Amino acid sequence: MKMTVIYEKTQINEVIEKLKEGKVIAFPTDTVYGLGVRYHDEEALARLKQAKGRPENKPIPTMVANKEQLAAVAHLNEDIEKIVSAFLPGALTLVMNKSENVPEYATNGLDTIGVRMPDDPFVLKLIEGVGVPMLVTSANLSGEATGTTFEEVMAQLDGRIDGIVKGTCGCLSASTIIDVTKEQVKVLREGPISREEIEKVLAK
Repeated sequence: MKMTVIYEKTQINEVIEKLKEGKVIAFPTDTVYGLGVRYHDEEALARLKQAKGRPENKPIPTMVANKEQLAAVAHLNEDIEKIVSAFLPGALTLVMNKSENVPEYATNGLDTIGVRMPDDPFVLKLIEGVGVPMLVTSANLSGEATGTTFEEVMAQLDGRIDGIVKGTCGCLSASTIIDVTKEQVKVLREGPISREEIEKVLAK
């Protein structure tokens, strides 16, 4: 059993270095606790899935720090631009048509990619420091409750992950998910951002 190292937010540079080395790290976000690895690291992704307790059959969402990273992993159009301007960074996951340069393992071979730009200065700084997007999923064992506190995550994942950053999550509920791959934007899961808010922005 490995030892899970506990980090404070002030140790962000150390956390960035560990992520660059391929470590699996949990950290608080603007929604719930996330469990992440850097992009373009297939081995780290395999270890993340192992830490959760079973092979994930659904792809791990991608987290980006800015619009440039978003445009690098997915295709944007006018409606998506409106949504990005109105809600990002924020508690919103966009299911988008992936860019050709996204490795197949990052999306489990799918042509779509789930992308999020969290409204959390620490996480945005973390992703910027890593230098590439990150693959981030909820910090919990598969089938168990999503971890929203440091204590809950440690209870489930202590010894299974390389590190955890202490802190408080934002709204304690998972993000809204919308599918923007077709002409009609579809709400797949309603969270902190409502269907009405999204429709209002698209109608402009």
